[in-house]
Amino acid sequence: MRGTVSSPKKDAKADGSARKKVDNQASSHALLEGRLGYQVESALLVRALTHRSYAYENGGLPTNERLEFLGDSVLGLVVTDTLYRTHPDLPEGQLAKLRAAVVNSRALAEVGRGLDLGSFIRLGRGEEGTGGRDKASILADTLEAVIGAVYLDQGLDAASELVHRLFDPLIEKSSNLGAGLDWKTSLQELTAIEGLGVPEYLVTETGPDHEKTFTAAARVGGVSYGTGTGRSKKEAEQQAAESAWRSIRAAADERAKAAKEAARDGDTSSATA
Repeated sequence: MRGTVSSPKKDAKADGSARKKVDNQASSHALLEGRLGYQVESALLVRALTHRSYAYENGGLPTNERLEFLGDSVLGLVVTDTLYRTHPDLPEGQLAKLRAAVVNSRALAEVGRGLDLGSFIRLGRGEEGTGGRDKASILADTLEAVIGAVYLDQGLDAASELVHRLFDPLIEKSSNLGAGLDWKTSLQELTAIEGLGVPEYLVTETGPDHEKTFTAAARVGGVSYGTGTGRSKKEAEQQAAESAWRSIRAAADERAKAAKEAARDGDTSSATA
């Protein structure tokens, strides 16, 4: 029986490719760690950046979903604690609305885009081909996983500092949102003023049970005025309500502007007659 003899040139080439891949990954991680302000144990950071689509296509590797679960709790705790201390006179309902304005997939995705997080995520070919690196749900989940990794590797103080640095501007902004604190309530108030009727929401869901995406359409009087997506039905409805509120408000403002100009033109005509 003849044995198989490997080629030294092929072995050297394979070793070189492997080293290059490791070096590129280390360089990439160093860049992300510089933006985070913390070094994270390499295997932990790799897991935080591993989307389930990549894991599935590469033999069932560990995914970032457990770290996402942990990071979500850390993020929620730090933001809730900050709001509680910053707004000592606000009731629970208002604090909940402020938190929802900060901790949602769209807000998290924007923070992730600020870190260019999408370029570091390990994605499967299918997700890559459908724009997964800029998908709000994937960016939001990965950011939470990274926060979870920092918590495990560096402790709560470090994770808390990171959350404050990334989210304090959003927390400050949320205090001045006005209608944006509860778009569904604001939309209902606006449609009542405009005599359009009561808003309704048509919600659909896609994806597996552990990673569903909800899409909502806000309809008033049988007309769809806006849509939204989110990781929960509530979040999707709030985004749809925001879109509808802005659409109806813009139309109302245009009518008010036209009426004002018409009244001014009428006054000018009367004065010259």
